[in-house]
Amino acid sequence: MRERPDYATYVTDRSPRLLKTAYLLCRDWGQAEDLLQTALVKAWRAWRRVGDDPDPYVYRILVNTHRSWAKRRWRGERPTAAPPDRHDPSDTIGAAEDKAMLWEALGRLPHGQRAAVVLRYFEDLSERQVAAILGCSVGTVKSQTSKALAKLRVDPGILAGSQQGRE
Repeated sequence: MRERPDYATYVTDRSPRLLKTAYLLCRDWGQAEDLLQTALVKAWRAWRRVGDDPDPYVYRILVNTHRSWAKRRWRGERPTAAPPDRHDPSDTIGAAEDKAMLWEALGRLPHGQRAAVVLRYFEDLSERQVAAILGCSVGTVKSQTSKALAKLRVDPGILAGSQQGRE
């Protein structure tokens, strides 16, 4: 059994990955930074109670905080210009256009489906780990992931982009 890292070490080591997860959940870098900061403050308050592996606990805080923010935030504003892409050498998704289409399509998914896809495929967690983080059964994770992937396969933005690539 591995020993839980101290809080400062955990934050230093995991913040880049957690920020990416937060961004995938909310699709806005500024909001992702706020989400991560809020999650880390909540984790700090409970750090003595967190087990040897703090990742599931922090992922759950991220998902739950994002969900509660999405329920109460006003959605009347729409950004008019696309945010600049940040080059990440470890990013394996592909070209900027493909990433933009994927981010937009992820944003059209319901929050539960988006959280399941982000944790399952972008964080590479098992179905059991995702279920523990989301507080649901493994079957729910499977169905949410399946429904999300089905929606992504027929997403108009992705279909339009794939049609342009064939021409």
